[in-house]
Amino acid sequence: MSFQLRREEVLDGDSLKAMLEESPARAAQAILIAAGEGVLDAQALLGQILLDGQGIAMDQALALRWFAIAAQGGHLMARNMLGRCHEHGWGCAEDASVAAQHYRIAADAGLDWAMYNYANLLATGRGVAVNQRQALSLYRQAAELGHAKSMNLLGRYLEEGRVCPADPQAACEWYRRSALGGDFRGQFSYAAVLADGGKIDEALVWLRKALDGGNLNFLRVASQTLSTSTDPRIRGLTTEYQQRVRELTLG
Repeated sequence: MSFQLRREEVLDGDSLKAMLEESPARAAQAILIAAGEGVLDAQALLGQILLDGQGIAMDQALALRWFAIAAQGGHLMARNMLGRCHEHGWGCAEDASVAAQHYRIAADAGLDWAMYNYANLLATGRGVAVNQRQALSLYRQAAELGHAKSMNLLGRYLEEGRVCPADPQAACEWYRRSALGGDFRGQFSYAAVLADGGKIDEALVWLRKALDGGNLNFLRVASQTLSTSTDPRIRGLTTEYQQRVRELTLG
């Protein structure tokens, strides 16, 4: 299937996303056209492909500019991405306080990803004063909207009884929902609860899913945790986690 750059396709967000999968370079042309015509989704998408170097030369500073344009037009994910850029120093100086301002705007407007990102800053005191209660509230709001990563962190607060009554059953349910939602940390958390309950076979299934989806930092920490398990089957996964760490480190 080949894509034609008809104007109605250029201005259609779903067509642009499909085109990215089929032909990133051709999609970048279409996204440029649509962004220039003022399509907010295309402007935000242009920022993303510039940030990733997908179908177009990577340019973090230009990505930041397009995120700002889309955010000024009311695009919430673009506003969230402005926060990400300022938090991590992509195309600008790293500044967690500026990141927090952007996250808060998008979070107040109802964007789950911004709730999660703003909560992370509040929980760790980066760019803002530490406020665990507000962080918990935001994680809960995002989790109730279906945000898998927030489900896992909500479960953590409930399991530990951090600024809320401890509720192991509720924590387990949020871990389960996070795991089903595809979050590798949620999968690992849920596996830990299952293992503690003696459900080793089920725990191993989720630990392997976490292995498949986990990033380098997670896998490094997780492999150390697995190595201390009292169950030999779980402890045996340490080798697989360490192998995956080596693969990601090398390439």
